[in-house]
Amino acid sequence: MNAYIFPGQGAQFSGMGLDLYENSPLAQELFEKANDILGFPITDIMFEGSDEDLKQTKVTQPAIFLHSVILAKTLGESFKPDMVAGHSLGEFSALVAAGALTFEDGLKLVSQRAQAMQKACELEPSTMAAVLGLEDNVVEDVCAKTEGTVVAANYNCPGQLVISGEVEAIHKACETLKEKGARRALVLPVGGAFHSPLMEPAREELAAAIENTTFSKPNCPIYQNVTATAITDENEIKANLISQLTAPVRWTQSVQQMVKDGASHFTEVGPGKVLQGLVKKINRESETASATFETNA
Repeated sequence: MNAYIFPGQGAQFSGMGLDLYENSPLAQELFEKANDILGFPITDIMFEGSDEDLKQTKVTQPAIFLHSVILAKTLGESFKPDMVAGHSLGEFSALVAAGALTFEDGLKLVSQRAQAMQKACELEPSTMAAVLGLEDNVVEDVCAKTEGTVVAANYNCPGQLVISGEVEAIHKACETLKEKGARRALVLPVGGAFHSPLMEPAREELAAAIENTTFSKPNCPIYQNVTATAITDENEIKANLISQLTAPVRWTQSVQQMVKDGASHFTEVGPGKVLQGLVKKINRESETASATFETNA
């Protein structure tokens, strides 16, 4: 069975999507529509902007979403997923690709999500850290015993867990985790505690937007970050999407469940190959590939 997976923040690069824009009339039309919806020329930043320009949350999230969704749409008949999943932001891309959300509504929600997260980041100094080489339960235990807000945020693959929280609490937890034998406990260059209770103001803001958006039954099951299980019910999809900002991304568990449910081939749709690497670490037998747009030369 074929699983299509969609990356989240961090996969962006300067020039992303330019080949699609130049070679596909459909892609060009969708990129131009995106500029109108967002009210600024995101294509200029994607195609010619610096890494610094692309790092702004209000740019990064729509840019990755656009690259993934437009690439999926240019695949045409060859895009036949048996199941989909997306890492954090990538869940919105997956929902549009699977027909649960329209392109326009998906982009509007991603834009609102990015702005709400940016605002939440500015309320309190917060960050995230990557922890390598420890069992999940050890990391969870350290987080629970550390003073302040610090939680497990991204279960990326066995032995790789990202924690999220207040700056001071993150630094304290990293020290303890190193003492416990972590190969690395590295504070990441992010200005916010994504997938933690500190995103509650953003969750509330996004909840209203999601509730007012029409969702359809997806063409195939989506394995959502919050539950790591196959979901097809529109109301469940909405509820999980709202919870996602303050809940952990259960990527390890999602991929394990997809494999259990028959996925043997994972195709990453969007910039980078990060998710393919994680899939291989979660299940060595799985085949992985990048989705590619074939130009009719």
